[in-house]
Amino acid sequence: MSRRTLAAVQLLLLLAPAILFMSALVIRYALPSAQQVVLWYAGKVWTLWLLLIALPMVVLLTGGAALVRRRDGWLAATTVAAGGILAVVAVHMLMN
Repeated sequence: MSRRTLAAVQLLLLLAPAILFMSALVIRYALPSAQQVVLWYAGKVWTLWLLLIALPMVVLLTGGAALVRRRDGWLAATTVAAGGILAVVAVHMLMN
């Protein structure tokens, strides 16, 4: 897999869950099915672990492994973003 493809997949893994949830929050009163997405995120325990921990962890590990072999700005950006997301989630979990 090329570095650009890997970076694009990593970006998709990081942003897709957030984009889906945030857009559902914005349009949930205008579109009833969007409210179902919000409730689905809030009502399932596994969504927290999969979407907020597992996907960023996959990006962090694959990005770190790819960066060991060859430096690339896009891979570095997605890897750092994944680390930041994991840090925010960890702090949020510790506060609760």
